[in-house]
Amino acid sequence: MIFVFHEEAGSARLQVSGELFRYLIKVRRHSQGDTIAMRNNATPTMLYRYTIEHIENRAAVLSLLQSAEVVVSAVRRLHIIWCVIDTKSIEKVLPTLTELGVAKISFVACARSQRNFKLDFQRFQRMVSAAMQQCGRSEFMEFEQLAGLEEALQRYEKLVYLDFCDTLFKASHAIDTVLVGCEGGFSDDERKLLASQQGFCLNTPMVLRSESAVCAVASQILLRPFKS
Repeated sequence: MIFVFHEEAGSARLQVSGELFRYLIKVRRHSQGDTIAMRNNATPTMLYRYTIEHIENRAAVLSLLQSAEVVVSAVRRLHIIWCVIDTKSIEKVLPTLTELGVAKISFVACARSQRNFKLDFQRFQRMVSAAMQQCGRSEFMEFEQLAGLEEALQRYEKLVYLDFCDTLFKASHAIDTVLVGCEGGFSDDERKLLASQQGFCLNTPMVLRSESAVCAVASQILLRPFKS
């Protein structure tokens, strides 16, 4: 755990209780005099360091040692437009996408999307918050839902898309917004809509699940080295 979120982080003194107390004191076994790094949801780029003054039965009192703006984010900004799949599959990879540094995910219902799933952005953000504390990231991921592929193309004219094609993704490609389809790929009508956009494929003979493809694309774009 790199830091923990606390709604009062930034105050000169604060009290830790409940689940966070159990985690810090019972699980992580922090004791009096230890230093704890904290951020709050309102200003997550600010990092506060506290020392544990004293520990009671069910609470601990901490005092502020120092504060500074410490931004931890990916060196590139990546926006993924993701055709809706099973929310359980989305949730499995949200922590990984958070760690990789994905800045924003826009969900769009495509022709082959399953329609009986409701996107719970509050739940998604809780999962992102937990992953941020583990990896140290200081910026929340953004979420939005789009009505359809037409809206995605109107709002994000420079998007590129992942598909089964002959154009391999290359490190030289400058990609800010990428569209990833659901299982089964895009329909013929959707490919007509995408005809004027750039498409590419990944260098693998295997057929990837949608969530695997999203992680692979994010890794290729966000973790590749800059050209010298």
